[in-house]
Amino acid sequence: MASTTTSGGHRLVVHDPRGYPPKVEGKVLARGLPSLEGRTVYLVDGRFGNGADAFMEQLQAWLRERMPSVRTRLVRWREPFADDPDTSREIRAHADAVIFGVGI
Repeated sequence: MASTTTSGGHRLVVHDPRGYPPKVEGKVLARGLPSLEGRTVYLVDGRFGNGADAFMEQLQAWLRERMPSVRTRLVRWREPFADDPDTSREIRAHADAVIFGVGI
């Protein structure tokens, strides 16, 4: 932040627009499955932006056609950027894998 006085005697305060980045800690990715055969995959529309529902429907059709032993369940997150405890519980209880779409 910088401060100066204008020629008209007014004080002008300028803030640095870059701000301060939050501290970020890296996380280890979950270990991948050796195969999706016979597994249940949840396809989650995160409802961010325009949503990913159309893409997830296409992905579900693709999996059904090319990998018929893979069971899919298409679900929508209730609110973007918010917790959805019910959907999270369902996914933890029933999914072997999750593809979370965030839209475009």
